[in-house]
Amino acid sequence: MKNRLEVNIRRKIFPGADVVVVEEFMLTASAGEFVAIVGPSGAGKSTLLNIVAGLDREMDGDVQIDGQPLHVDGLITVRIGFVFQEPRLMPWLTVMDNLMLVLDKSTDSVERIRQLLREVGLADVEQSFPNQLSGGMQRRVSLARAFAMRPELLLMDEPFLSLDAPTAARLRQLLLTLWGELHPTVLFVTHHLREALALADRVLFLSSSPARVVLEVPVQLPRPRELRDTGIGELHDHLLAQYPELLSGLVEEEKQSASDISDSDNRLASR
Repeated sequence: MKNRLEVNIRRKIFPGADVVVVEEFMLTASAGEFVAIVGPSGAGKSTLLNIVAGLDREMDGDVQIDGQPLHVDGLITVRIGFVFQEPRLMPWLTVMDNLMLVLDKSTDSVERIRQLLREVGLADVEQSFPNQLSGGMQRRVSLARAFAMRPELLLMDEPFLSLDAPTAARLRQLLLTLWGELHPTVLFVTHHLREALALADRVLFLSSSPARVVLEVPVQLPRPRELRDTGIGELHDHLLAQYPELLSGLVEEEKQSASDISDSDNRLASR
């Protein structure tokens, strides 16, 4: 199948350290598949995305598309979008100019950006600077930037971390809408199990460092899905009951994340 992604990392050790971060990690993803990767903090999830993106090449292994290297002589052979934990917008550039960084300067590119800004509900801020936007708005800009180049592969590193629940829900829906239009292959890193089950076609569970896949679960529930759907809750609880030791650390982080969001909402409500 065209744009079939294959990741084979035999070993990853950071230079100057003796700790193995990733070992015997293997992943195959079909074109257009949405794959969520979950695991405890420090398991190497962000490192995996950096390796796939070509930002970290100091490892024993390979990343291929259709049997050919994804990175050749410092160049990437397919279009990759990357959404980081933080928006990473250039503060001295307007929203329009931040998005233009990933495109050429043609009239078609400007119209493409304006269309995306309309889709993410930011049509009126194209000349605003990042510090004039809320955190949720900045995340929407970063999401639009990732889709601006029509990516064939989309990498997402806990992109909705620490957002209040309503904002995160809106952004998840925006992501699925944009994914439905272009159908890039998605690798989505999260420590939030319900989020993974709500978004993905398949969920990979990583061990503690060194990271390796210890469980793979297809999600066959019909779309659209919400975090609080009955089917999501039943699958979530089934996995916890079946793999309590494997998922115990992950669930504690999920509870802490929910507590942090609740505290944030309460602080906002009290103002």
